[in-house]
Amino acid sequence: MTGGFYSLAAVFADEPKLTRAFQSGDGVGWGDHSECLFCGTERFFRPGYKAHLVDEWLPALDDVTPKLASGAKVADVGCGHGASTIIMAEAFPSSDFIGIDFHAPSIDHARAAANGQGNLRFAVAKAQDFDGAGFDLVTVFDALHDMGDPVGVASHIRQTLKPDGTLMLVEPLAGDTLEDNLNPVGRIYYAFSTNICVPASLNQPVGTALGAQAGEKRLTEVLKEAGFTRVRRAADTPFNMIIEARP
Repeated sequence: MTGGFYSLAAVFADEPKLTRAFQSGDGVGWGDHSECLFCGTERFFRPGYKAHLVDEWLPALDDVTPKLASGAKVADVGCGHGASTIIMAEAFPSSDFIGIDFHAPSIDHARAAANGQGNLRFAVAKAQDFDGAGFDLVTVFDALHDMGDPVGVASHIRQTLKPDGTLMLVEPLAGDTLEDNLNPVGRIYYAFSTNICVPASLNQPVGTALGAQAGEKRLTEVLKEAGFTRVRRAADTPFNMIIEARP
């Protein structure tokens, strides 16, 4: 939880920007926040990724781990500081990974953290039009709900996947109704959703503003609208749900 307090510090530091955003409805861009938001986000989510990603979440997907072990092509979209990308690249040295994010300072940080890992590279690009095709796996960690056009992003990801490829969507664990989220974790996520996630989406084209508490039902609707035909919850933790989507 310590990392979350770094992000909380960013909320207080950005209070004047958030006040103007609430008045105008224009939102606050991800890159316009205090820098402690970026390190705080990594520090909050990275322990969960280290604990669950390789041993639980990826094996919960159909036929993905064998592909990674033998050599797959993977894109990690909205990778931020690259914690998730680096964890996967270290665990599966036979596969090739690219981490993609539109925030250039975060990509600079990710490149430094990668420390020359041979099967890993990072690129600055937008989630809805990044280059590349023929991916066996595309991952999006705690990022789709922040994006202005999640349907457009998911649709582009579907086009970059192989016919038997997989999208692994990791999102904050949320119920489908307000009542389902009236718990300690839900209170934290509603607060960050209001101050970070929704303003970030409103600052981008379309501005769908899913927020951190979108819920499995709404996320499934987004993926189906983007053209995915098979969508299921593959795993969950107290903080995250892991959704598998197949073309």
